[in-house]
Amino acid sequence: MKPNETEAFVEILAGVHEFYGKPMSGFAVEVWIKSMQGFDLTAIRDAFGRHAMNPESGQFLPKPADVVRMIDGGTADSALVAWSKFDRAVRSVGAYMSVVFDDPIIHRVIEDMGGWTGFATKQDDEWPFLRNEFVTRYRGYAQRRASIEFKPKMLGLIDAERALQGLVDDHQNTRLIGLPAKASEVMRLGTNTPSIGITSFAESGFALAHEAASRAGGSPLEIGREKQLKTRLNFQESAPKVSAVKYNNN
Repeated sequence: MKPNETEAFVEILAGVHEFYGKPMSGFAVEVWIKSMQGFDLTAIRDAFGRHAMNPESGQFLPKPADVVRMIDGGTADSALVAWSKFDRAVRSVGAYMSVVFDDPIIHRVIEDMGGWTGFATKQDDEWPFLRNEFVTRYRGYAQRRASIEFKPKMLGLIDAERALQGLVDDHQNTRLIGLPAKASEVMRLGTNTPSIGITSFAESGFALAHEAASRAGGSPLEIGREKQLKTRLNFQESAPKVSAVKYNNN
């Protein structure tokens, strides 16, 4: 939940208390806000609704633990659906074609796990472990959907080779997985910006600092420690001297 969504969340919470006919204290609101900070507002709203329809606990006012349980259960279901979609695409489309899923989180998980083409080399005995990793990563991203970045599509071997040759992507080798309209939207909103930035040391500002420190006769860390030591000694010299006093019990 983003900081600017707090007011909207409190309105939802007030509606929940009104639905159950219970008063809402300021302390309860603070606990709720802190407890829900790591979750998406849409997921929280959905969890409140699913709690109300739960035949076992829906008649009681939900606590944060109830909502977290609902969110975790929802992300688990979504992760299994995503895995089934991914598994089918691997087996039916293959590594030569590029793919665009109708769920951007699938793109991010595939990228984190090494890319689309890498799965073509996996053996059947590796598949259960890949499934567990996929589901775990998906559930982690599902709770913070608004903050993730994802690629427009997962490149297959043909498009990867064309990219190396500098050819324009005409999407002839691209397959949409799931709902075509949603998959097209994922491709439109995706970005090819690397998820982890890599900068050469020579191009960074640290190279200049390192060079200046070397000319001064030491590494940046050594110079930093020397400055700290001088500051500490100057403070000790300027501090007022306190003389020891011996107390006599008599």
